[in-house]
Amino acid sequence: MRKESRVAAQRSKDSHRLESDLRLPAAMEASSHLQLTLLLLLSTALSVRSNICTSRGVTTCQQCLTVHPTCAWCSQEDFGKGGSSVSRCDLKQELLDEGCSPGALEFPSSTVTIEKDKPLSDKALGTGDVTQIRPQKLHLSLRPGDSQRFTVSVKQVEDYPVDLYYLMDLSYSMKDDLEFLQTLGNELAVTMGRATSNLRMGFGAFVDKTVSPYMYTYPEKMVKNPCTGFDDKCQAQFGFKNVLSLTEQVARFTEEVAKQQISRNRDAPEGGFDAVMQAVVCKDKIGWRPDASHLLVFTTDAKTHIALDGRIAGIVQPNDGLCHLDNDNIYNETRVLDYPSLGLMNDKMSENNINLVFAVTSYVLPLYKDYSKLIPGTTVGMLSQDSGNVIELIEEAYAKIRSKVELELLGVPEEMTLQFEAKCLNEEVIPGVKSCSGLKIGDTVSFSVEAQLRGCPKKKSDTFTIKPRGFKDAVEVTVDFACGCDCEAEAVVNSSVCSNGNGTYECGLCQCHGGRLGPHCECSLEDYSESDYKNCIPKPDRPACSGRGDCVCGQCSCHANEFGQVWGKYCECDDFNCLRNKGVLCSGNGQCNCGTCDCDSGWKGEKCDCSIRIDTCMSSIGLLCSGRGQCVCGVCECTQPGAYGATCEKCPTCPDACTMKKDCVECQHFKRGQRAEDNSCNRVCKDEIKPVDKLVFHSENSVNCSYKDENDCVEHFQYSEDESGKSILFVVKEPECPKGPDILVVLLAVAGAILFLGLAALLIWKLLVTIHDRKEYAKFEEERSKAKWDTANNPLYRGATSTFTNIAYRGN
Repeated sequence: MRKESRVAAQRSKDSHRLESDLRLPAAMEASSHLQLTLLLLLSTALSVRSNICTSRGVTTCQQCLTVHPTCAWCSQEDFGKGGSSVSRCDLKQELLDEGCSPGALEFPSSTVTIEKDKPLSDKALGTGDVTQIRPQKLHLSLRPGDSQRFTVSVKQVEDYPVDLYYLMDLSYSMKDDLEFLQTLGNELAVTMGRATSNLRMGFGAFVDKTVSPYMYTYPEKMVKNPCTGFDDKCQAQFGFKNVLSLTEQVARFTEEVAKQQISRNRDAPEGGFDAVMQAVVCKDKIGWRPDASHLLVFTTDAKTHIALDGRIAGIVQPNDGLCHLDNDNIYNETRVLDYPSLGLMNDKMSENNINLVFAVTSYVLPLYKDYSKLIPGTTVGMLSQDSGNVIELIEEAYAKIRSKVELELLGVPEEMTLQFEAKCLNEEVIPGVKSCSGLKIGDTVSFSVEAQLRGCPKKKSDTFTIKPRGFKDAVEVTVDFACGCDCEAEAVVNSSVCSNGNGTYECGLCQCHGGRLGPHCECSLEDYSESDYKNCIPKPDRPACSGRGDCVCGQCSCHANEFGQVWGKYCECDDFNCLRNKGVLCSGNGQCNCGTCDCDSGWKGEKCDCSIRIDTCMSSIGLLCSGRGQCVCGVCECTQPGAYGATCEKCPTCPDACTMKKDCVECQHFKRGQRAEDNSCNRVCKDEIKPVDKLVFHSENSVNCSYKDENDCVEHFQYSEDESGKSILFVVKEPECPKGPDILVVLLAVAGAILFLGLAALLIWKLLVTIHDRKEYAKFEEERSKAKWDTANNPLYRGATSTFTNIAYRGN
């Protein structure tokens, strides 16, 4: 439908273009009005005929259906004989308008039909008839390039049965773990009983392959008792044995575990993956129920051997993924088959709906976390040295498994692509995701699935499965590939219509035999001339028919190609030489048209691999890539050193958005700063600078910023983003700079300050002198008051002893 709208738009453009080109002077407009109208009608008719269906030059009905989902084929024998040059491959309505009868129209449509849709169960009632996914069965009919959408709902049913199989490493280092486990049977049953009332428990053990160099083979007493030289009595080494099949009798679990003895192997890694494989595929021996959640708990404190490690012992036969437990429930091919690969284990666990739980010690925890990344649906927990926390680990692992729903695909044809949208909690729609987490028992989630057919498989139909990982329930999808035409079944070989038997009459056209060409196979290869051959050469230095066809009777007959169609006057066009992304033509987001990708809405680029969406780059704070990067093809590219995360939201060493954009303002607007000096401005700063007189908020995501420049002026700017995600910096033209000092005021202030300080110093000195004098005077008065002599006469005074008289003194 997108192509039809594109064709309509093109018609409008062509009409407007022709109308403008044919505008006549005002004096001639009246007389030429009729001519102009006829030309416009002709232009519209031609533009209608030019669309994706008619531009490919297809010659068969099957080729027509693969061009585009909107294309139809007319198999009517006399179609197009009215004199007009029309194509049998065209839009459906165009063919009807040209006179094609509806009965001769080949136009299969894509459909989706729900064949089985039982309602979801609320609780497991013990009858085994539990529905956790709907619908259960679908039927799709798809044309090449077309898609259909359907919805899958999944519900975590309450009180769902649980099968728990405890697989334990019985090498010597696990001695204290075995002793502790012998007391945990009842407690484990009680703990799991809080999650389900229908629990079955089983127990299995493993050590390693019973062959050198994995075990002690000499002396003989070491074979029977590998712990010779230790104080303990050990059982002989074994690969894997099913000690107790799944049972509802918890007492049996405790009883059988109590009987077990530790063993001992020679090398450090164990043969745990051998045991996992047998526990998974031996469904009847282990006792896995089809209507139950399967929990396989794997406990160890050591590394494990993986595929190809068996070569050390001369074991080269790959693991076959089959059950090899003998009548004693012991793995009897341990010396013959190599350890299983992670891929084989993943396939078998998915096939048998097993949820694997690695309960391992801290020493090997990183290793098994890496394993879990390669085995989807696996959880990992850290086991204490004596397995004292194993019950908590199992409870947490089961809760984690039930809190997540993840869809897996089985048997999807290579020519099909499935795109998902998850609607998890709070009705939030997450595109491109097929899992939901954080769920509780009873929650229902849904997934919108769009199935698209990219090409035509050899088979006419196929079946694939969509199922939640670890669930028995699944959606069975049967898909019919609508790649053929009904009229092909009525083909007439050596038809008289085709020049007396020179071709096969099929779907309204003659498919000529070798050496014949023409609408009715009337042209022979022996009759063409050199001048006819020149008509097939596009340029003098180019091969005839571009090297991809034969020049027959002056026309190029393009060769068939297993990759797609070849067409054009010179066989210059095809629909398979466009750029690919991950092996998919035009990334699956466009149509290949003559070597160029015509991208669908929402995509761009030569390979149509670049999304124009920006919502995927929007951070929680409302800024594109948190202001630390650029949104490129729907993905954030962090440009700030130290920034990382889906939206560059994580950056322990990063400044805020204002600090980061300050450097870009300096180098882009003012042509200064570090980025201008090291020529990194154009590479790092992609913002658009807009000088303004005053800052106003341009959007709700705008951020106002300010800083001091090298001249001590305050620069103001605003960081904003438009609807396309392009960042814009609005910079105030005139910064706020401090005014120069007033010299007179400064001089008066300095003089006043000196005068004030001088007076203050004199006053302080005068005050200190006065205080000192008063203290001295007070001291003097105090000492005088304490004196004991007569203060009226001085005891030291002595009167004169001689008296002299001046005789000349006369009293004047």
